[in-house]
Amino acid sequence: MILFDVDGVLLSEERYFDASALTVWELLHSNNYIGLDPDNFTPGPDEDVIRRVRGDVFDQDQVLKLIKARGINANWDMVYLAFSYQIICILDQLKSEHPEKVKTIIQAEINRDTLHEIKTLASKNSVRLDYAGFVADFEKGDARKQQLFLYLNTIAEEKIGVATKSFTRNSQLWDVCREVFQEWYVGDDKAELSNGKPPFQTGKKGFLANEIPIVPPEEIKTLFKKLSDKGITIGIGTGRPEIETLEPLRAMDVLEHVDHNRIVSASDVLKAEQKYPDKAPLAKPQPFTYVYGWLGKQADPEEAINHRLPLADADDILVVGDSIADFMAARSIGCRFAAVLTGLSGQDARGEFEKLEADYILNDVREVIDIF
Repeated sequence: MILFDVDGVLLSEERYFDASALTVWELLHSNNYIGLDPDNFTPGPDEDVIRRVRGDVFDQDQVLKLIKARGINANWDMVYLAFSYQIICILDQLKSEHPEKVKTIIQAEINRDTLHEIKTLASKNSVRLDYAGFVADFEKGDARKQQLFLYLNTIAEEKIGVATKSFTRNSQLWDVCREVFQEWYVGDDKAELSNGKPPFQTGKKGFLANEIPIVPPEEIKTLFKKLSDKGITIGIGTGRPEIETLEPLRAMDVLEHVDHNRIVSASDVLKAEQKYPDKAPLAKPQPFTYVYGWLGKQADPEEAINHRLPLADADDILVVGDSIADFMAARSIGCRFAAVLTGLSGQDARGEFEKLEADYILNDVREVIDIF
């Protein structure tokens, strides 16, 4: 069995990173949220604005590279980390004028109402954003994977001087980040299908129609057919939600060779976390996505959560991914891992994967056939 990641393997990650940056931008500047610069926010930015926003929010992608290098690969998580850090920086600047209010905010659950409270305080004071500070502050510690979320509490205490446990993967703020991201990526037409509610901010076209295959779709289709002809089962394990997974792969005409019962997306992860909240988070680098794909979705998610690792027949499984998170998940399972050099860092990732001793390092997904 081969379980393929999607972003950075089959489809370009670029639009996902763009949507992530736009999400942080909206949460900081739109009047619906913190509203620091509402006149310069628009739900319909042109390409020049998108490039500028991403360059600013992710400090020319240095923020993304650090997050991915520390084992986080889901865009919802990236947005949460980047936005939460800016919240801490804003409250740090407000603490001298509003010490008690800042203390109350930082120690409580942060939600949409809290963002409006911060908006009110910020409107009375001059605050600045510190995008570059993210890397500097996170490099002070060695937090990896899900510990990055909790490390936000350490940063908050160091900057604001108040102990807190507000920052966690299981939070209302994380849900807000997820919903806003989905609005950006799927657009107005599919926002309700994705989030289960009408878009909070209308006017977004979405990026689904602008997906960029990493290699020509016909070559992916040929690869999948050759693998299927060899008796290899093909599955998908992705941090994308279900809509963003199925629609582009269907448009590329490659789904006929994929076992649909083994397509595990972020939607499946979210459902499992909601059903078993004490087991969250389950997103990569946790092995749940790939274990569930190995079992097949006829199984109860709890079986994938609690399955003994490493898997007894792990030698029969190959995970193909572009990120450290994929590598970590594969190692937890005990299976082989093929790293493709078509993610954010491109060929520069070769040295890192060599150091990690990935089983295979491929220039792109087409070279998977050479393994067999």
